[in-house]
Amino acid sequence: MRQRRLDRTDGLCEMCDAEGLTTLATVVDHIVPLAKGGQDVDANTRNLCDRHHAEVTSEQFGRAAPKAKGVDRNGWPTDASHPWNQPEPT
Repeated sequence: MRQRRLDRTDGLCEMCDAEGLTTLATVVDHIVPLAKGGQDVDANTRNLCDRHHAEVTSEQFGRAAPKAKGVDRNGWPTDASHPWNQPEPT
C-alpha cells in the first residue's frame, strides 16, 4: 500500500514540487490525521519529505515548527545567526 501511494508521485515530495524543488518523499502522510478521524484511504494521503512532514505535523497538532537548518532554495543559510544573514557593518 505504501509503495503504491509513493508511486503516485514517482516517489517525490508533493510540497517540494509545489515549491519548484525535487526532493524524495520519505513519508506517506495522512492529510487528515488518523488520530483526528481521518481515513486510511489513498485520497487522504500525500507524499512528503521529512522537512515538510515535520512542518505539517507540527501545525496539525499545535506544536512549534522545527527550526530550519541548511540553506534556502537560493543557497542562502536559513539560520538567522549565520554571518551571511547579519547586517553589513557601517
